[in-house]
This record gives sequence, structure tokens and C-alpha cells, in this order.
Amino acid sequence: MNYGPNPNAIYPNEAIKSICYIKNVVTRSNIMIGDYTYYDDINGAEKFEDHVTHHYEFIGDKLIIGKFCAIAKGIEFIMNGANHRMCSVTTYPFNIMGNGWEKSTPTLADLPFKGDTVIGNDVWIGQNVTVMPGVHIGDGAIIAANSVVVKDVPPYHIAGGNPCKIMKKRFDDELIDYLLTIKWWDWSDRKIFDNLETLCSGDLGKIKDIK
Repeated sequence: MNYGPNPNAIYPNEAIKSICYIKNVVTRSNIMIGDYTYYDDINGAEKFEDHVTHHYEFIGDKLIIGKFCAIAKGIEFIMNGANHRMCSVTTYPFNIMGNGWEKSTPTLADLPFKGDTVIGNDVWIGQNVTVMPGVHIGDGAIIAANSVVVKDVPPYHIAGGNPCKIMKKRFDDELIDYLLTIKWWDWSDRKIFDNLETLCSGDLGKIKDIK
């Protein structure tokens, strides 16, 4: 018996080619995606990597996205390779223009480095969102459309705007702590299937009855 779509398929529903399980189309070793996380883009969901910019292996940063995330079209993850030297008189990147200017090539130590960009599990990111280098977005968070995420977003919080700011918590602290403890996204396919009604219910208390 099937307990859901195949997490190793490119398109979970062959009738909807705008939704792609991006774990199965990424080619870069510095991008890591969890099962069931999808990108939705009618113009080519399978081209997700095109939306991860300035991402160079020699810099060493990673984009890490958890399971069951929903990412809408227009996403852009800007990675650390976009940074310019800020400790000098000018930020202009003379070196990449060549023709003798490469003598000003900065060392990696000269460039700002914010670390890995990490998106938790069960995160919903709206349309046309930009995520800046090194940002961490916690499990269960929601990012409003057209936001620019420049700082970390805690688990199960809603954030939006440019720059992105916390708008409110999705649930009270007790429920947030409980959800972070049970980590439903790590359940077996069968357990998720058997408890879909509870996971999708507006009666939040039902989640605590699951054994």
C-alpha cells in the first residue's frame, strides 16, 4: 500500500509539473535538501539551483533545507560569494575585471562570511522571497511573500517585510516546545499517513493524543 508520494520522484504528482521535489534535481554538493521539500514554479520548478546565487565551493558555505518545506516561486538564496571586501576604502571588486586588476584579489579572510544558510523543517516560504547569507529559519516558520530575510527567524514564528521582521508566534510556547520535541517530519511514512487528519486539523490539542 502507498502511504504517500515517492520522496525520490522529481514530480510528486505527475499531473502538476510546476511542483518539484528539489532534493532530486540539485546537483551541487553544497546544497542539501530533505525529503518532500518542494519548489513551486510554473516556469521550471526543476531549475531550483538557478535561484541559489553566488554559491562557490571554494568559499565553503552550504545551503541546508529540511524536510516538508514549501517554497514558492521567485525564491532567491544569496550566498556568501556575493559579498564584497568591506574593510578597504572601496568595495569595488577590481580583481574580477581582470586586465591587471587581478592584483587586488582579496583573500577569503578579507571577505564577510556569514556561514551556512539553514532552513528548518516544515517551513513555508512565500513568493519572491530573498534570503541573505547565513540566515537560519527555524522549524515551522512562515515567511511572507516579497520579504527580504536578513536575520534569523525562530521556530514557529511568522515573519515578513523588507527587512524581514517577526510578526507573531504561530502557537503558544508550550505547543511550540512540544512540536519541536516530537519532530513529526521524522516520523515514518506510515505514521504520517495514519495521522494526516490530526496534522492538518485546526484542533491543535489533538497532536498530543498521538502515540
